[in-house]
Amino acid sequence: MMKRIQEVIVVEGRHDTEKLRKYFDCDTIETGGSSLGRDVLNRIEAAQKTRGVIIFTDPDSSGNRIRNTVNRKITGCKNAFVDRENAHTTKKVGVEHANEETLTAALEHLVTYSEHPEKQITVQEFYELGLTGGTDSAALRDKIGSIFHIGSGSAKTVLHRLNCLNITYEQLKEAVNK
Repeated sequence: MMKRIQEVIVVEGRHDTEKLRKYFDCDTIETGGSSLGRDVLNRIEAAQKTRGVIIFTDPDSSGNRIRNTVNRKITGCKNAFVDRENAHTTKKVGVEHANEETLTAALEHLVTYSEHPEKQITVQEFYELGLTGGTDSAALRDKIGSIFHIGSGSAKTVLHRLNCLNITYEQLKEAVNK
């Protein structure tokens, strides 16, 4: 029996919907690409008010742009992330290319961002931990993204996501040292 997902899942396209419905009993809203129209945002907002929303976009710049737009305009959305290495073919990257295990793990580790983080990790602290400015900083950020289930990204993106989750410097330091 398929697991029922209560929330409406925001995806980029039809292939993402088809892939998710292969393994889950779920409803989706397809953004139709990176240009989010007012009507799509209105549907997402209505879904958030009635059932809740999970944003599950591709681990690329377009997917991050959609995720950021929806999170800024509609508060309280949950976020599911897949890492690039678990959601790609030789030419493409996306939710539609992830396997059942990867999709299940992403939907079991949902992240909701806080509007106003309590104590922020500073850029200097991020640098001191080697998460920016070093030759292996990108790989270390990928590791941190996996540990906290926030996906990968630039130093600015990962720092912002950690701060929105109210991750402390101590928690981050412990994760880096694992």
